[in-house]
Amino acid sequence: MADIYEILEQRGFIQDCTDVEAFRELTSKQSVSFYIGFDPTADSLHIGSMVPLMGMMHFQRQGHRPIAVIGGGTGMIGDPSGKSAERNLQTLDQIEENIAGQRKQFELFLDFSGKSGAKIVNNYDWLSELSFLDYLREVGKHFRIGEMLGKESVRARLNSDAGISYTEFSYMLLQAYDFRYLMEHENCCVQCGGGDQWGNITAGIELIRKTIGKPAFGLTFPLLTTATGQKFGKTEAGAVWLDKERTSSYDFFQYWVRADDRDVERYMKLFTLLDLEEIATVMIEHSSAPESRAAQKRLAFEVTRIVHGEDEAKKARDAAETLFGSSEESLAEQLSKLDNKEVQARFPDTPWLSFAATDLDEIATLRVFTEAGLVSSKKEADRLRKQGGLYLNEEPVEKVKLSSADFPHRINVLRVGKKKYGLVEVSA
Repeated sequence: MADIYEILEQRGFIQDCTDVEAFRELTSKQSVSFYIGFDPTADSLHIGSMVPLMGMMHFQRQGHRPIAVIGGGTGMIGDPSGKSAERNLQTLDQIEENIAGQRKQFELFLDFSGKSGAKIVNNYDWLSELSFLDYLREVGKHFRIGEMLGKESVRARLNSDAGISYTEFSYMLLQAYDFRYLMEHENCCVQCGGGDQWGNITAGIELIRKTIGKPAFGLTFPLLTTATGQKFGKTEAGAVWLDKERTSSYDFFQYWVRADDRDVERYMKLFTLLDLEEIATVMIEHSSAPESRAAQKRLAFEVTRIVHGEDEAKKARDAAETLFGSSEESLAEQLSKLDNKEVQARFPDTPWLSFAATDLDEIATLRVFTEAGLVSSKKEADRLRKQGGLYLNEEPVEKVKLSSADFPHRINVLRVGKKKYGLVEVSA
């Protein structure tokens, strides 16, 4: 078997690993079951979850068996790791709804068939059957308070204004119990997770050593920030979601196109399945003309293809080329040569208005932009108009009223700021 540790290391996945030599020897000789936990805090995963998801893909491609543990039980508690304040506790109904939304997204990354077929489990199934007395006897007695206080996730919260509740303090022990349960029932000997999970992972290894006496391993992935120091996966609009109902395929594609030159090679290694030689070739081509953003475009297409499928990736790429291509024709002129089906295929998530030409005489500027959903109110539209932030066919709109002469094409393009587009179809 290929050395999965080397594969992950070369692509930038590894932050820490317990007993590297023993881990490499084991995983190079036989297939192992490994698990990663996911919090059901929303009905969709976001791209911050893609590092562990892609890590799972690489493990499985080398013959290892992935187990995705959705924290239906621990999600009712909340992990203090990396958090400055306690999370709001969710109801069981909320958690079940979120789990249902996340399940289908694992199928984008994992194969559920065959000998190394992936498995999804919910830790509520076993934690809900664990009585408090059993928890104290089987788990709590094996941990020393001093050791727990020394864990980074706990220490950081103890030193914060928010402090840490007993509920969150117990999270580490519940996750440790998860690892032991999976060792006993799924022969799972490896747990992976983000760098902030190191303390929780090592707690599980210790519990297994003390109660079962079998070797177990932990491996953590880096928590990413961009080259500018911004938290990875965050934009002005919030998180970038895997669910296209939350983040459209076009906006998803554009997030990757906007990647900093300093980040793009690292992102291709982490978030695509391109081999390292091809990535090196792409970067050489990119370095000769970085202004063309060839590497970012390749990155965007490959990631969008994994998450949203080939067709959606092509639509997003075509839309971007139409919007930002080098054609001498205006965007409105280009779109007007296409039939409506082709336009909508290229811009599936773009607001679309239709007017008869006779209805466009003396139409209020604010009405057009508001009805397109590009602004939240007429007051906001008027403010943007005065500031030069409203555009019609790439020209700033200064007038309060528009006429049919301002819509010379069959398809006309509205824009607010740099990124928000809308289309206006004019019929005879």
